[in-house]
Amino acid sequence: MMTSKKEIRILVTGAAGMVGDALCPIFRKEGYEVLATDIDVNNGEKIGFLDVKDVTSVFKTVREEKPDVVIHLAAETDVDKCEIEIDHAFRTNVIGTQNVTLACQRYDAVMAYVSTAGVFDGTKYEPYTEFDDPAPINVYGKTKLEGERFVQSMLSRYYIVRSGWMMGGGEKDKKFVAKIIKQLVKTSKLSAVIDKFGSPTYTVDLSHGLKEMIESDYYGLYHMANKGYASRYDVAKKIVEYLGRDDVIVEPTSSAYFPLPAPRGRSEMMRNYKLELLGKNTMRPWEEALQEYVELNFKSRKKV
Repeated sequence: MMTSKKEIRILVTGAAGMVGDALCPIFRKEGYEVLATDIDVNNGEKIGFLDVKDVTSVFKTVREEKPDVVIHLAAETDVDKCEIEIDHAFRTNVIGTQNVTLACQRYDAVMAYVSTAGVFDGTKYEPYTEFDDPAPINVYGKTKLEGERFVQSMLSRYYIVRSGWMMGGGEKDKKFVAKIIKQLVKTSKLSAVIDKFGSPTYTVDLSHGLKEMIESDYYGLYHMANKGYASRYDVAKKIVEYLGRDDVIVEPTSSAYFPLPAPRGRSEMMRNYKLELLGKNTMRPWEEALQEYVELNFKSRKKV
């Protein structure tokens, strides 16, 4: 970028979530000035209150803090909750993103928006690339796609980064990895879906990737998932392996046995095709990332 890191101010929305847990420390360690914000400010961290649904507060914060870059992580990421509470989903993921986008436009800040593989319909048998047409099949995917469209239509300096099946955050992890590990406290027999496929994405690797993109000034839309693809069954098997739980049996099962409010496509597999073409795909294989995450955050727990 055009100035030194110490002179660059970065505003992060949704900083109390899984990605923010990794991203804020990484950027600070690299010398950036980071202002972390969230609606959750009761977690003992230095996080300022900001509700992205409140356009007045968003504009006030961006105007007063004068960030060079706004990394917009704030979102409702519970896919089933989005399907049930539709207004909440659109208000948070669409209106919230519109508010942040307009503030970046008004005060000339670069925007980085984290989106999802859920913008696709999941019918493709090969991994989705940035050149495939989005066609979301659930409310969550629709709201994230509308957010992308606001960013693309209103700004000329932006990064849209689509991630896959998120893993990371330790105690903040409410996704698949944490759910599997929580089950292992109580049982030695698991069932995991074998007919849904995706690209696991480690929050640490995503954060490093975002940092590299922001430093490149190469604006645009990118896929940024860890290399490779897996079913939920594959991921569960690896978790058990990395925990050294030889006593655990993981049984493959159909997604039909786990009915959920929100429809899911067969595939959320992604390829970081544009990063590959640019020679900038630094995301490591998902197995390596998962192993690091599990061993650093869960392996030492006596009950697991």
